[in-house]
Amino acid sequence: MSETAPEASGMRWTRWLPLALFGLFAVVVTWGLVHPKDDTVRSRFVGQPLPAFDLPAAADGKPGLVSADFAGKPMLLNVFASWCIPCAAEAPQLTQLAAAGAQINGVAIRDHKEDLAAFLARNGNPYVRIGADNLGKVQLAIGSSGVPETFVIDGKGVIRYQHIGDIRAEDVPMLLGKLKEAGQ
Repeated sequence: MSETAPEASGMRWTRWLPLALFGLFAVVVTWGLVHPKDDTVRSRFVGQPLPAFDLPAAADGKPGLVSADFAGKPMLLNVFASWCIPCAAEAPQLTQLAAAGAQINGVAIRDHKEDLAAFLARNGNPYVRIGADNLGKVQLAIGSSGVPETFVIDGKGVIRYQHIGDIRAEDVPMLLGKLKEAGQ
């Protein structure tokens, strides 16, 4: 009879194992709901001056772009490409920002003049200057990981904010606010 007693107690413990595993799962799920993951990408370049660069003109009729162009007043730096679908999606918001007084300079990534001209004709051209970054060196130097991305640059040439992804209608007031903050 003493041999069956340990077997019986072992069986009682294994009966509770599924309930204990479910309880552990419930605790993990609850923790995730109470403390959600922070998906904010924090760039180490925010707060840093723009690196020195000198880009040739990417489009006919628009001058190229040099880092010294970002002096005097806050402005936006938009990293984009004609082959980028989200770049076309954000075009109306860039036009809205320009109409609200934002000065927007662009960096065209790995693009061809003909393709860029067609893109601008189709989607509008809110840019004051557009530099051609055919090797992506400036893109990497400012901490841009893809297209589109938009940076708020203050009047001293310091990156104050980085917006990753396309600008949506709800982002326009926020970006105008960031520009205003950068001017203070």
